Amino acid sequence: MTSELSEMPRIAAPVSVASLNGRKARDILIEPDTAECAALARYLELSALRKVRFHGTLAPVGAQDWELSGSLGATVVQPCSVTLAPVTTRIDERVIRRFTAELPEPEGDEVEMTIDETLEPLGTQIDLSATVIEALALAAPDFPRAQGVAMNEDGVLRAAPEGETPLDDDAVKPFAGLKALRDKLDPS
Repeated sequence: MTSELSEMPRIAAPVSVASLNGRKARDILIEPDTAECAALARYLELSALRKVRFHGTLAPVGAQDWELSGSLGATVVQPCSVTLAPVTTRIDERVIRRFTAELPEPEGDEVEMTIDETLEPLGTQIDLSATVIEALALAAPDFPRAQGVAMNEDGVLRAAPEGETPLDDDAVKPFAGLKALRDKLDPS
């Protein structure tokens, strides 16, 4: 994903791990304002981002680890991957990330990915912006489609204005009719 913004927008302050109470969960509410939503839309290459809201808790797990869990809600607008018409999608996603102090650092050129994609290394801070923005980017459709644009039973994507018949392979081959006429006139 290339972006016109070189830096990820900040929609929440990072949380210092040292400031957390190891016996008590902290409520987290992130609701970016209009300007922050516009910056985030540019960063994620969305046409618009009408609303974003994350509500959850940051709770201690064991002696050192922390778990961020909550609900992400957003309304994103993207161009249809076929027609470029604007497509509005409502996102309601459950987000869980576990920040663990015992996560081994990757070594070497080749790195095996962990099976648990919720695990994150625990540093001195927990970056709430990065976590929420990553969850939003993963939840947004990769190939949004406008209403009426769908795959047919033959697996081919077709689109046409309302009331029109989509073009098929035969319709875009101008000499197909001449070949049929030739075959009819010369049956040999």
